[in-house]
Amino acid sequence: MDAYIAVDAGGTQIRAALFQAGAKNIEPLNIQRLPTRSKPQAFDVLTSTIEAVWPQDMRVRGIGVAVPGPLDPVTGIISFTANISDWENFPLKEKLETYFNVPAAVGNDANMAALGEWKYGAGVGHQNLIYITISTGIGSGIISDGRLLLGHRGLAGELGHITVIPENGPMCGCGKRGHLESVASGTGIARYVTEQLANGRTSLLTKAQPNAREIGEAARQGDELSIEAYQRAGTYLGRSFADCLHIFNPSILILGGGVTKSADLFFEAMHAAIESSVISPDYTTGLTITFPALGDSAGLQGARSLAEISFS
Repeated sequence: MDAYIAVDAGGTQIRAALFQAGAKNIEPLNIQRLPTRSKPQAFDVLTSTIEAVWPQDMRVRGIGVAVPGPLDPVTGIISFTANISDWENFPLKEKLETYFNVPAAVGNDANMAALGEWKYGAGVGHQNLIYITISTGIGSGIISDGRLLLGHRGLAGELGHITVIPENGPMCGCGKRGHLESVASGTGIARYVTEQLANGRTSLLTKAQPNAREIGEAARQGDELSIEAYQRAGTYLGRSFADCLHIFNPSILILGGGVTKSADLFFEAMHAAIESSVISPDYTTGLTITFPALGDSAGLQGARSLAEISFS
């Protein structure tokens, strides 16, 4: 029998899983994980994790890897990753192929999550899909006409960096101002509340610098500032999603990430902003807005799908 190995390489841990070629279920034959910093070099951790699932009685057709940060999917060179400092301009594809003597493919983690949800999760049956993860930052992946949208050099789909406040907007994690991520991510929500508290706004919040989870808890207790912060984020998300509907015309939006645990606080504002911003109701007719079905396995399943697509 033949098999694929899928890897989700995060800043905290690296997970590797073995899948039988042609299998339709999402359960791997074997799965292992190691802390990313359990050895001095992250590549050593990666190879150790893959070796832990390498089969003795199956032929591995290829390896698919989901990696955070910008990369070139053709060359497999990682530009940089925020939490893996030794992977700057790192030729991961080449190194894996040399080490294991099998073909390897590398993809951005948000793109891989989109691919995983499309093939095995909430996006099954859709040919035009947008996956957005709203957490510390905002990442995204796009399936257009049944294909993962990569663009020139694999840099397409950075919807978190749509400019929503063009003049003197808040600083984004990327170093530019006014991006969607800077106002609607967990970090952006927390920054807005912190600034309002520093300006003298009253609130049930007792900390000068609360995080998004604490703001969500205060919102559910009726705190006006916290409710306002989430509704503000929802409005900016909705306006940006309307832009995405105009450009990509998806049939489904899948919203993941930790901030969506407080979806009840911003969904109404988000929906209202979508409806008021689209140029025609045709863009929302039949549109599904939902949550991931795969949870934190989306990236791993996407890496599996990447290997299947690349090496079948």
